[in-house]
Amino acid sequence: MGELAKRMGIKATDLIRALMKLGVMATINHPLDFDTATLLATDFGYEIENVALDVDEILEAEPDAPESLLKRPPVVTIMGHVDHGKTSLLDAIREANVIAGEAGGITQHIGAYDVELNGRKITFLDTPGHEAFTAMRARGAKVTDIVILVVAADDGVMPQTREAVNHSKAAGVPIIVAINKIDKPEASPGKVKQELMEFGLVSEEWGGETIFVEVSAKKRINLESLLEMVLLQADVLELKANPDKPARGTIVEAKLDKGRGPVATVLVQEGTLKSGDYFVAGVHYGRVRAMQNDRGDKVLAAGPAMPVEVIGFNGVPDAGDIFVAMGDEKQAKEIANHRQMKLRETELAKHSKLSLEQLYEKIQKGEVKDLNTIVKGDVQGSVEAVAESLRKLTTDAIRLNVLHASVGAITETDVNLASASNAIILGFNVRPEVKAAALAEKEGVDVRLYNIIYDAVDDIKKAMEGLLEPTFKEKYLGRAEIREVFSVPKAGMVAGSYVTDGKIVRNAQVRLLRDNMVVYEGKLGSLRRFKDDVKEVATGYECGMSLENYNDLKIGDIFECFEMEKVAGKL
Repeated sequence: MGELAKRMGIKATDLIRALMKLGVMATINHPLDFDTATLLATDFGYEIENVALDVDEILEAEPDAPESLLKRPPVVTIMGHVDHGKTSLLDAIREANVIAGEAGGITQHIGAYDVELNGRKITFLDTPGHEAFTAMRARGAKVTDIVILVVAADDGVMPQTREAVNHSKAAGVPIIVAINKIDKPEASPGKVKQELMEFGLVSEEWGGETIFVEVSAKKRINLESLLEMVLLQADVLELKANPDKPARGTIVEAKLDKGRGPVATVLVQEGTLKSGDYFVAGVHYGRVRAMQNDRGDKVLAAGPAMPVEVIGFNGVPDAGDIFVAMGDEKQAKEIANHRQMKLRETELAKHSKLSLEQLYEKIQKGEVKDLNTIVKGDVQGSVEAVAESLRKLTTDAIRLNVLHASVGAITETDVNLASASNAIILGFNVRPEVKAAALAEKEGVDVRLYNIIYDAVDDIKKAMEGLLEPTFKEKYLGRAEIREVFSVPKAGMVAGSYVTDGKIVRNAQVRLLRDNMVVYEGKLGSLRRFKDDVKEVATGYECGMSLENYNDLKIGDIFECFEMEKVAGKL
């Protein structure tokens, strides 16, 4: 404000008076936005020009003329359950295609591979499963064109298979199912096809639209027909990009290499990246000093859908960051610095994800038309019941989506999916894993834990009607692991335990967890160190504990200690 008064050659008090007339109370040090400054300057007969850096405008991709678009290879991500053969399948596909003259027979692991069939290329992304896939989606990067879902013929649909399907559908990516391990005697491809029908994946031979290919990575069966199906799906999608312009792409993965400094795998999505180009990726910038492909060969130019390892960053970017080639270093540096400043501001403001309390507020403003939820429970029956009850809550004002519902503890994958889709996680008789709880706190994901279905439905209903009552919020105190179990006359079963985290407090409430499932909830009967009763035991110490009226204690069980705090409902 003082700066503006000085530039216009008028007294700051006159400016403050003019601002008061506009209904704004301000001091001489008050920062002004562009619109307010323009209004003020016009009153005093001046004009204002906006010279602020508009990053979005600079980085915005101009639409391409249809004639400049050329066909590009499809980008394929392989997903599926642990041990169903994702890596073996990728290795088999690459081995059948890898050029013999590879640098010393060692593949440079760059997380993305080029494969060729009948003169046409396919790019495979080797990401560590759906966590990375969703982490990229959370950052707004649309990288994958097609997902190959690997299901073992002898194992069928497993929890992570469900997750992979839900993640692919949420991203709107077509799925090709590869039924692997068909060489095994107990293989049953028909069973897999039947199980996948409940997700709406119906094979073509059964009148559906999903392509199923029966393969064996070990025996190299049908690998070529799988690639043919990928190319067929790519033809249907009509994938095109313009190679004759500055490159844009996405960071697939990045690391700090001892000898070469920050190195990132970039998947070029449009344009051509050349050696010597300046670029910006997230809060980092740099110049392409060298590029190499997945076989370790030097590359001078990389076109659309080509993955290359790039050296020349000034720091390690995040996977999923958008990579844009720039005209000169000054511009790249300016944008990177501007983003760093913005990042600092947002970190300070600590942008939070949607919580139930903010939901009603947003409905009132007409902002939220969808509420996404993820449901996890201890048994399939209750999960389905909850998901069904929630779906019935959909009204004209708001649509309730259950993105993912499954049995088991709340994992990092669930938190990632919630973060990507702005969802709320509801848990029934299950707890978040320690890492998942930490990630949820970091990402600001709202995790709600219940043991009565109606409570959850009521909570969501009240949030939708904006009637959140004062709630009891659980305050986590600590956990201890049972190392030995003793039978003590009069006291019953006593657990010799080791406090792994936080502290155990005698008067607080405890839960007994077995494989992350809640088997008992109540109070401690006694808490002792050696022969003395104690009030609390801290991390790293051993203690003896018994539960009130409960004796089924086993080695390896976990005690989780918590207390309930009353929190006034806020809107």
